[in-house]
Amino acid sequence: MVQKGNVLLLLFFSWVSVAGAQDRASFDLRLDQDFESAEKTVELYEGLYGRPEAVAGLRGSQLALATTALLAQRRLSTRDLERSLEAVKFNQDLGEDLFRMKEARGNAGAIRELLDEVRRRRFADRVVGTVEQLFPPSARLKSRIPIYFVAFGHQNIDAFVRRVVWNGDEPAFVGEGNGELTIVMNLSKAVTYGRSVEERFFGVLSVVAHEVFHAAFGVYKDNSSGWRHYTATHQRPIDHLFALTQNEGIAYYLSLVHQTRGKLRPGWEEQVRTAFAAFSRNAEELLSPEISPRRASAIIRESNTSGYWESYGAMTGMIIARQIDQTLGRSALVETIASGPNDFFGKYVDLINRDGTLPALSPRVVQEIRRLRN
Repeated sequence: MVQKGNVLLLLFFSWVSVAGAQDRASFDLRLDQDFESAEKTVELYEGLYGRPEAVAGLRGSQLALATTALLAQRRLSTRDLERSLEAVKFNQDLGEDLFRMKEARGNAGAIRELLDEVRRRRFADRVVGTVEQLFPPSARLKSRIPIYFVAFGHQNIDAFVRRVVWNGDEPAFVGEGNGELTIVMNLSKAVTYGRSVEERFFGVLSVVAHEVFHAAFGVYKDNSSGWRHYTATHQRPIDHLFALTQNEGIAYYLSLVHQTRGKLRPGWEEQVRTAFAAFSRNAEELLSPEISPRRASAIIRESNTSGYWESYGAMTGMIIARQIDQTLGRSALVETIASGPNDFFGKYVDLINRDGTLPALSPRVVQEIRRLRN
């Protein structure tokens, strides 16, 4: 998942892999783009389309509904979404406005402009080209991934990737190794990425590249015997946190490179330390044999679905990925894709031992990383 602020992302596709481009025949990833939910929702905002129930029933809309319910920790039905669409259609009070439609309706023209820009340019090919550079040259990956563009959703999330099983047009989110990897991009959030449609377009490219990395990584893991063994033998809550932190961390680092060429913004040092402290504190709690399944699930969920810096797992992973890439080189970061979380965290522990100024993990967490690595 991606949570973003108002940043300019004009450096997209400046990241060139030291290993060079892969053979496209071995990395065959294609994006199937579905714009219907975004198109019909914007038409509803503009008073050009009058069927809220039809918009609510679209697959993109259903994915946005299910994710909003998950993040809000609320039971929401298609009828709840229809009521929100009916209210925004007639400019009525939206009450709690869980789907953030009031703001989206006010930006309907900008959303339409951005949607048209995405449709007319080589969006999918450009995204896949930049994600490809993060994978080992030996990677064999062949997949088609659906991407749904929508124009409403939860306030914390701009885009997300889920494994989905469809019951008709109703999605169910399933676990690792199951379902169809699916991406959703909320264009109502993307209009905050800059002042011009060009800035916003490159912002969408960066955000979707983040999510495509997740999807490609998921396909890669499904086809990797090493990753299948890791998933089958590492089922503790701490293992899930480590795997999620690597996955999200590398994806966020991909975005950081496009935003700032990998540099940390002024004032981020304190936020980095806070994120690492939160990671260590929560990881230690997950190591407790007395933790309840419900509490463990909450810790893992919050590690990546809170605000930007509050997503302590994603931010810790981003800094670890950055340090590996900038100190050990791109090949070392790519190597962790094949080798998994134990290698990702193990490389960082080695770096901490070499440089005491780096953000630290707690002794208990370091001990666990060393145990897993050996």
